[in-house]
Amino acid sequence: MPLDSATLLAKARNCLTIEREALEATAGALGEDFVAVVRAVEATVEAGHKVIFSGVGKNAHIAQKLTGTLNSIGVPSCFLDATQALHGDLGLCAAGDLTILLSNSGATEEMLRLLPLFEKFGLKTIALTGAPNSELARGADHRLVYSVPREACPLALAPTASTTAALALGDALAMVLLESRGLTREDFAKYHPAGTLGMTLLLRVRDIMRTGESCPVLKETKTTVQEAIFAMTKAKAGAVALVDAKGKLAGIFTDGDFRRSALNGGADFLKKPVSDFMTRGGKTVSADALAVEALKIFQQLKISDLFALDTKGRPVGYIDVQDLPKLKIL
Repeated sequence: MPLDSATLLAKARNCLTIEREALEATAGALGEDFVAVVRAVEATVEAGHKVIFSGVGKNAHIAQKLTGTLNSIGVPSCFLDATQALHGDLGLCAAGDLTILLSNSGATEEMLRLLPLFEKFGLKTIALTGAPNSELARGADHRLVYSVPREACPLALAPTASTTAALALGDALAMVLLESRGLTREDFAKYHPAGTLGMTLLLRVRDIMRTGESCPVLKETKTTVQEAIFAMTKAKAGAVALVDAKGKLAGIFTDGDFRRSALNGGADFLKKPVSDFMTRGGKTVSADALAVEALKIFQQLKISDLFALDTKGRPVGYIDVQDLPKLKIL
């Protein structure tokens, strides 16, 4: 008999609750073993070696995902198929490498067969398991143990909470490594050069800013409000940059400044010097900065216009907040 909607939702929530319990239990049980694993990975990378993941069944998929995650943060990693390893693929192992073997029970035959082989090749081993007293955990050099009070499967057969906990513990290792190794956004960008993520991380302000006639720049002196408005309109911009005699930015005149000048500047405000109403200095960004830095400025300051400066403080580009969605960096 099909289950009614209320029952379906209740069972789904129960599954999520069970998996959350596993994550909470795993987080609460973290201790010095985790720290030792972090140090072991750091030492491996610093020595110019790699991390090798292996697992079978569902754990093979988790191992492959974690391989990709570590590679993405600059920790050289690869996946070793446990069966193929016994038929030639052990050739990718080199003394000094570090292996992470995934097995919930810690009794997976393929993983246990690899342990002595890795020792023979001069590799250190980490057991990523839910069984701290298992043969795999006892035989490994280090242990990453997750705690799973119960599986979410009503038949207690399909791995559910255990695979979630294993994946989350691996992710925790990766994110701690990211911070401990001081990885920056620019470092991260090197490993993600393609697609939307690559665009977001690699684009610089000079790649997205408007230049030439689309970047209105006028001299601070001898420029009237009317001339500033004309330049903004011609450039289809919401602001104009005002520069001093050396071409350095002196201030910015925006649509908002124009409205305020109309209210407070008197009947002849259009003929008055724009310097009387401009915002001195103004918020700017380096033309060499990453585009995401410009996005941060827009979001934090709630502004609509931003001028980019060169290394000498001269305005060389303009960004309108409306440009950003088209560039897909939001």
